[in-house]
Amino acid sequence: MSVALVTMSHSPLLEYAEPPAEVSTAVQSAFDQARAFVRDYDPTLVVSFAPDHYNGFFYDLMPPFCIGYEALGVGDYRTAEGPLDVPTRVAERMAEWVAERDIDVAISRRMEVDHGAVQPLEILFGGIATVPTIPVFVNGVAKPFTRMSRVRRLGEAIGSFLAGLDERVLVIGSGGLSHDPPVPQWATANEEQRALLLNGRHPTAAARDARQRRVIDTAKSFAAGTATIRDLNPEWDQALMAVLASGDLTPIDGMTAPQMAKDAGNSAHEVRTWVAAFSALAAAGPYAVEFSFYRPIREFIAGFGVMTARTV
Repeated sequence: MSVALVTMSHSPLLEYAEPPAEVSTAVQSAFDQARAFVRDYDPTLVVSFAPDHYNGFFYDLMPPFCIGYEALGVGDYRTAEGPLDVPTRVAERMAEWVAERDIDVAISRRMEVDHGAVQPLEILFGGIATVPTIPVFVNGVAKPFTRMSRVRRLGEAIGSFLAGLDERVLVIGSGGLSHDPPVPQWATANEEQRALLLNGRHPTAAARDARQRRVIDTAKSFAAGTATIRDLNPEWDQALMAVLASGDLTPIDGMTAPQMAKDAGNSAHEVRTWVAAFSALAAAGPYAVEFSFYRPIREFIAGFGVMTARTV
């Protein structure tokens, strides 16, 4: 048994935005470092903590956490569409283990995942079905948000399960860091937007394109300094990364959802995936960070980070 970790920001704009050449080079170099780490580790099982952006989970039923027994990529933003290779029996055992440790978790036998879960698999492995992968949805967009201590405990429960497997496990945390893309909020959404938030599954190609175009146009405005969304917060991002690298994750319990949104944007809640992943790693034993990258990238509307770590 061993456990290793990759956490990384994702962005639907990777295939659409054009940041300065040196920024693109730096991001690709960080991806290369993460890929080399994964190749060296050669995982036999992946557990992917990822959010959703109203492509698979909606307000008709919005759990704080969900473990996928089967999963399909929806194909948004040019990411892969189709089934992941989910080891169903292992996922079932993991969900039972977590429930027995007093963490309420939903399950799905047909989870639909978007670029938040798919993009890291494509970057690290070149596809979404190359390594057996258990997807774990962590709500990062829809109020109300569970306490951060609960997210940490979810990771700990999953990590304690993984520690007992005869596998080389890679945990992935996908999301964040500071960013405030144009995702509708229920309280301020119009009728059309509320219909999407309630149940926007399987949109037409035209509807998906229009939705994606709004994000792309906002990114261009943000890069030009004319968008009204909340700015990036590099200090917040790097402080969080330092806590995660420290091995003592208890300070995260004091983070509150309103303050996170105020400091780092409404979609900063995606860092819950990083917290869950690092907590899973910590449950398997002491760890050391081997690589850390950070850049605030306005063209991606994201504080963009990549970290790799493994138990020691």
